[in-house]
Amino acid sequence: MSRTRRLREAVLLLLEEKETANTVEIFDHLNDRFRWGATMNQVGNIMSKDSRFSKVGRVRGPFRGSVYTVCVWGLSSNETPLVVS
Repeated sequence: MSRTRRLREAVLLLLEEKETANTVEIFDHLNDRFRWGATMNQVGNIMSKDSRFSKVGRVRGPFRGSVYTVCVWGLSSNETPLVVS
């Protein structure tokens, strides 16, 4: 997880702000935010393997000049906030 910690935190902030986003929007956000960016495989792995994120649904639409079905992601409802005392 340490290799993708900054990417995961950026996705967390994006989803806290927007509530839901599809995979292409998350991919574009990460590549605009960081100089080194992320691959689509990294984005898929980050979203599927981190318990803070959950798949909300799918949307089919034109992305990158073709029609694709992509996942829509949101924050998990079972996430417990970190309490620092």
